[in-house]
Amino acid sequence: MAMIAQLSLGVSDAERAGAFWAAALGYRRRPPRFDNDEWIVLEPPPGVPGAALTMDLSESPAEEFPRLHLDLDAGDRPLDEEVDRLLALGARQVPWRHYPTDPHPTEPPYVVLADPDGNRFCVSGRREPPAR
Repeated sequence: MAMIAQLSLGVSDAERAGAFWAAALGYRRRPPRFDNDEWIVLEPPPGVPGAALTMDLSESPAEEFPRLHLDLDAGDRPLDEEVDRLLALGARQVPWRHYPTDPHPTEPPYVVLADPDGNRFCVSGRREPPAR
């Protein structure tokens, strides 16, 4: 059976995108295959599961409603804290009109962001209860 080995992300600035996604995911850049190799491949640290993410130069603009996007999980960090961390790395919040008005209680909340190239992605997780 086939499995995803890597995802390729269209970007206009591979170095900037590679730096953002490496910091966002805690991934490491794979060494270049040869001198002047501009192909950026990011991988999870050794022993950590996950597919590689490549930066593929593209002249196409980022789509408002991409047919494919990344969904990130905030993990053990509260959702709003993880969103703030990603914003500090260079992401930007996207005004998204499709947030559910009556979310199902089993579905975690999520936030739609864009990376520095404008590629949309979602972050889901748990929200901290309001402080009293």
